[in-house]
Amino acid sequence: MKNPIILWIVKLIAVVILLQTLYFKFTTAEESVYIFQTLGIEPFGRIGSGVVELIASILILIPRTTLLGALLGLGTMLGAIFSHIFVLGIEVQNDGGTLFVLALITLLSCLLLVYAERNKIPDLLRFKL
Repeated sequence: MKNPIILWIVKLIAVVILLQTLYFKFTTAEESVYIFQTLGIEPFGRIGSGVVELIASILILIPRTTLLGALLGLGTMLGAIFSHIFVLGIEVQNDGGTLFVLALITLLSCLLLVYAERNKIPDLLRFKL
């Protein structure tokens, strides 16, 4: 994936989805509170995951830290997907599976970013950003 325009589109897809869900997490939207109550981690899990997603979004947009942000987003989305599969179900409060699909799209975007930035992994392991 050498095309910088495609890379920025993938970044923006991940960031827009991550930032869009922050509104619901930080404003105690009913569906968000329900999800984290069901998981048994309300309110700290809701607010904590929102902060992590905000940090991941910022890191993804900074070229030097894209890999770190994508890895953070990847981990967060894996947690969301596993929560849907094993606890919440694909459909939450009759959303038609929208949250699950958004998590999958974000996971795929973060995977593509990690792949695109794979040459920086050795530097990340040596703490050289």
